[in-house]
This record gives sequence, structure tokens and C-alpha cells, in this order.
Amino acid sequence: MKSRIKIVIAICCIALFGATLFFLSSLRKEAVKINTPKTNTAAPVTVPAQPAETKVSDPRIDSLGFSVKGRKIQSYTFGNGKKLLVFAGGIHGGYEWNSVILAYELIDYLDQNRESIPKNLTITIIPSLNPDGVFKVVHKEGRFAMSDVPAGSNEEGRLNANAVDLNRNFGCNWKADAIWKGNNVSGGKAAFSEPESAALKQFILAAKPAAVIFWHSQSNTIYGSQCGGGDMLTETVDMMNAYSKASGYKTAETFTQYEVTGDATDWLSSIKIPAMTVELATHNTIEWDRNLAGVKAIFDYFEKADL
Repeated sequence: MKSRIKIVIAICCIALFGATLFFLSSLRKEAVKINTPKTNTAAPVTVPAQPAETKVSDPRIDSLGFSVKGRKIQSYTFGNGKKLLVFAGGIHGGYEWNSVILAYELIDYLDQNRESIPKNLTITIIPSLNPDGVFKVVHKEGRFAMSDVPAGSNEEGRLNANAVDLNRNFGCNWKADAIWKGNNVSGGKAAFSEPESAALKQFILAAKPAAVIFWHSQSNTIYGSQCGGGDMLTETVDMMNAYSKASGYKTAETFTQYEVTGDATDWLSSIKIPAMTVELATHNTIEWDRNLAGVKAIFDYFEKADL
């Protein structure tokens, strides 16, 4: 009898022990279930990207086109005014290399003195309209230094790579047989036959500038523009006088030493765009102070014209 009781007690103890283990195991599983982080199945939150800051690069460097040899004809533009002024050098390439360096010096000046540009103006500078002619003399692409220029007249750099005088290739009184210093030069097969003059024409017609100023050398004179013997535009006369007063260069309505045909400024006059030529005094200086004063006088004239 006693042995049966012991067996029953043992069975009960075993049952109780098993139940306790089962209960503790359930608690452990529940604890694991509670403490295990749930997987987030919701769609991820998208943070809106911040808009990129719009920056205006000054100068804006563009290519008007290419020379006969495929060199870029670049322009440098400053400001955002409604009225565009264009300054251009190097139409006679390496022969008038100082006009190219002068243009680059103005680019540097405007880059460092943005406040000098009136708010109503945009300024575009084309330093080298005949890059092949420049390369023929200095043997460098793009910008160069005075030390790169060999001594001598460098007349071989005046024409483009097709042996055309670009300042005889524009559409006013154009002639295939043109003259330079009493010698015959080519004006091209037709007006604007050369890629350089065609590129400038396309730019001018698209941009519609308020005025264009060309730098040449070496007559020490500012020349006006007119096509067909008509009167000069009033703005051209005003520009000439303003630049002359500030710089000290004398003025002349036309170049009279010999016949000039297909001239760029005369073509501009024919489409009612004021234009003039500033001839530096020598072939080997840029006369910086004089020309900076002239440029500022032109800025002042066109700023006041809108007041």
C-alpha cells in the first residue's frame, strides 16, 4: 500500500515538474516574441531632394563658330542687362596681335571688377576673330603673351588660312579684288564666304547688339562706319566722340588712304547697328589706360541712354 502511495506521489511530482517546465518555456517564448523588433513593412519615407542652386557663370564662354583650320572663335560675356555691347579684336590675326591681347586684358579687368558693368548692359568680348592668323605668328592656341610674338612686321598673319582679308569679306561694297596698303588682297569668293566672317554675321543677327567696337592697329585714330556714302548713325558719332574724349585718340569719319571694301563696321552700319574701329597707335602696345578709359566712356554713354 505504501509503495503504491509513493508511486502516485512520484507520478504527481513528475507531472507537476513537467507542467512547470512547459509554463516557463511558454513565458520564455513570449518574452522572445515581445522583445524581437517587428520588421517595418511600410513604404520608406522619401525626403525631398533640395533643389540645386542655380549659378550664373561669369564670364559665359561660348563659341561663335570655327576658323578655316577648325579653331574656335570664342566669346566671353559678362552681365545680364538688356542692352548688349560687343568688343572684338584680332580680325587681322597675328599682324594686329596687340588688339587680341587688349581684348584679353579687358576680359581680366571685367572679371575682377564686375561692379564696373552697368546693370542695364551685357558685355561680350571676342578676343580673336582670326585665330588661324594669330596661330601663324605666335604658334599657340588661345591666349598668348607678348613674349610669344616674334620681332618683325608679322604681316603673314593678317589673312585667314584661305588667304582672305577678313575685313574685306563683309556685305557692304564687297569686292573679290580688294586693296590693303596699295596692294591687292583677296576679299573672298563672295561676301561672308569665310567661316570666320560668317560666324560673326550669324552671331550679330541673332544677338542684335546695341553697338560693336573693333580694335585694330596702327593708325592712332577712331573711324566711324557708313555704307553707300550715307550719313553715319547718330549713336556711332556719339560713341566716337565719347571714346575719343576719354582716350585721346583722334576721330575720322572714314578711312581715306585707299579704298576699303567689305568692311565689317560698314556692314553693321548697313543693318543699322552702330559700329566703329579703334586703331591703336602701334603694332606692339595695347595702350591699356587709354582704351580702358574709352571703354568706360562707352559704358557710361549707354547707361545714361536708358535713364
